[in-house]
Order: sequence, then structure tokens, then C-alpha cells
Amino acid sequence: MLGNASGKHKGHHHARTSSVPSRNLASFANEYKKLAIDCLKVLRVEMQLETIFHMQITRRDEEMAPFVAGVKRNYIFGGICAIAANAFMKALADMKSINLFGVQQICRNSIALEQALTAIPSIDSETVQQRLDRVRTYYELLNMPFEALLAFITEHENLFTTTEYTNLLKVQVHGREIPADARDRLSEILSHR
Repeated sequence: MLGNASGKHKGHHHARTSSVPSRNLASFANEYKKLAIDCLKVLRVEMQLETIFHMQITRRDEEMAPFVAGVKRNYIFGGICAIAANAFMKALADMKSINLFGVQQICRNSIALEQALTAIPSIDSETVQQRLDRVRTYYELLNMPFEALLAFITEHENLFTTTEYTNLLKVQVHGREIPADARDRLSEILSHR
């Protein structure tokens, strides 16, 4: 018999038994909202850097070559890498959290920018490589566990500024635990400069 004429199973409706699942769902919703915001920030930085590519700077360098000496073209185009590297570094200060994919995307963007800039004959390729290697190193530090990060900072305390190192601790990275005394421990290491 398919129906239930006796009514034995009355009352078996989906009823909420507690508010715990809704809180968990709300928590997940907040996490996804934060992730969406971080994705927007990464995309914003990416679009800013893409703008540099679309400026067709290589073509402009070639067009100037007959009229402007190489040293002067180096001066004209030389600041682009510094601005881009600075933008990469400062972008982290605006991020609340990032995941491995975000770190990889930023590193890929810096490699693409490096390739574009080193294709310009009047730009010092070695300087471009050094500045953007520094950016990649900085972002890759986000993937380190806290204790490994402290060990790196101890060995390379002058590679980045105090603010840059502090910003690494402010960003939430999925799977990375930052202890409550992290900033104090960082300050202790950097006080020996």
C-alpha cells in the first residue's frame, strides 16, 4: 500500500531542530562574501596591470627610438616597473584574505609584466627582473606557515619594510594560523635592525 491511511507517519515534516545549521550557513555565506570581495580586489589589481600592457609601450619605445636617445628613453620608460612593483606591494595592504589561487595569479601577472617590460629595449631588464622577483617573493611568503615566515624574516629582515612584513600577518590565508602574539614576535625580530 503506497498511501498511509492510518496516519502513522504524520508529523514527519522537515522541521528546523536548532539554529546551529543556519548559523553555519550564515558563516559560510560571510566567508564567500569575503572571498568575493578579495577576488574583486585581485581582479582590480590585475586590470590595473593589464592597462600597462594595452598602452603598447613597446611600440611607443620603437617610435621614439629615432628621435630620443636610448638613455633618455630608459628614463622615460624606467619608472613603469617601479610603479607597477609598488602597486603590487601596496595592494596587499587592502586585502583581508587571499588563497593559493590568488597568490599564484598575482605571481603570474608579475611574470607577464616582467616579460612585457623586458621586451622594451630601453628598459634595464635586470632592474625589472629584480623588482618583480621581489614582488613574487613577497606574495609567496603568504603561503608559508607562520613559524617558517618568522625564520625567513629573521634571515632577511631588511628585504622588506616593517610595514610590508606586518601586512603579511594581517592577511588571512586559508590554512595558515597566525598566533595572537605574532606582531609582538615580528617586532622583536625587526627591532634588531
